[in-house]
Amino acid sequence: MTVARELLGSILCRRVDGLTLRGRIVETEAYIGEEDLACHARAGRTPRTAPLYGPPGLAYVYLTYGMHHLLNAVTEREGRPAAVLIRALEPLEGIEWMEEARGVRTAHHLASGPGKLAQAFGLDLAWNRADLTGPDLWIEPGARVPDGGVRTSARIGCQNVPEPWASIPWRFYVAASRHVTPGRAAPKLVVTNPRPIGNNRASRAGSSKPKRKRRNRTTPSR
Repeated sequence: MTVARELLGSILCRRVDGLTLRGRIVETEAYIGEEDLACHARAGRTPRTAPLYGPPGLAYVYLTYGMHHLLNAVTEREGRPAAVLIRALEPLEGIEWMEEARGVRTAHHLASGPGKLAQAFGLDLAWNRADLTGPDLWIEPGARVPDGGVRTSARIGCQNVPEPWASIPWRFYVAASRHVTPGRAAPKLVVTNPRPIGNNRASRAGSSKPKRKRRNRTTPSR
């Protein structure tokens, strides 16, 4: 978990096409041990999860939802499964290459999420088990983010995992960064000038439509 916090501000780098891509890490998540029911290692050692068991410094890249690749850095001693998911980057160098890879031009959308990050850096399953000390993919020191600039939360996408793993605050992010994963607050429903359609309670409650007067049976109709 210490590594997840300390990686904030570090620089992820990749050498490609004669240039170097660089991005400042602004968001991470920690996944630690077979007891962590949000960690892939909860099922034990399998061909897929073997990289999680070390040695430290390996890349653990996997495919999720059949379309998104996610980059993790293995962190614990060999035999102890743990990794840090690198969730978001602030692009620094090689931005045009990232824009081409992503098909977008807005800087804070290039790597604001783990799937976007992998796409921006051109990472796929071929990078699984890669050495994160180079020469083609590495993490180098950057300006340390002060404690006052760091926030924590529950890990994203783990809401269906049993407690305490669903809400344990092992997501770390730079509070002031525009490049972190976009918020997922539930939208608020606001009814303004409701139309009196069907059985819309809001429209009925606010309706000022006058009631029809009952016709007096003794009055001849026209």
